[in-house]
Amino acid sequence: MAIFASGTGTNAAKIIEYFKHHAQIKVSIIVSNRSDAGVWQIAKDNHIPALLIRKEDFVDTKSLLQQFSILDIQLIVLAGFLWKIPAALIQAYPNKIINLHPALLPQYGGKGMYGMHVHEAVIHNQEKESGITIHFVDEKYDHGRIIFQAKCQITNDDTAQSLSAKIRVLEHQYFAPQIERLINSTSE
Repeated sequence: MAIFASGTGTNAAKIIEYFKHHAQIKVSIIVSNRSDAGVWQIAKDNHIPALLIRKEDFVDTKSLLQQFSILDIQLIVLAGFLWKIPAALIQAYPNKIINLHPALLPQYGGKGMYGMHVHEAVIHNQEKESGITIHFVDEKYDHGRIIFQAKCQITNDDTAQSLSAKIRVLEHQYFAPQIERLINSTSE
């Protein structure tokens, strides 16, 4: 699999750790759009090749698809990747690109709804629960078919920061096992 990440890479690290000794599933490459992303150190520490992608190379996916073919990439996992996936990449990997969203879609999704923006909106609207959504990626932000959701309760004392911590626990608990379940179900 390929992991795309734009930030600190905590979810990428958990996925790498989960599959480190797996017999059939391997993280083959990390792709990032930010040269200052923490995920670079995670890739280095785990001896996983990493690729910095420029916007123009991402939109014209030929080079990326060639590299993925050489690496035999079967699944693309978005773990905090903030660019919209180009249609050509989605067409090349139909139902093979998944994303983790820090809310219960279809609520609190769409352009600009990532990270603390999501948690601030959830708290502002006085929701009683939030959670994570793992979904297939299509041409719209946070829109593809839902694979899995997990929920957490929100108390009156919660802030965007405390909700973020609750969501991070769910992400780390469920993302890698759901990736494994998805891969196993498609290979049977």
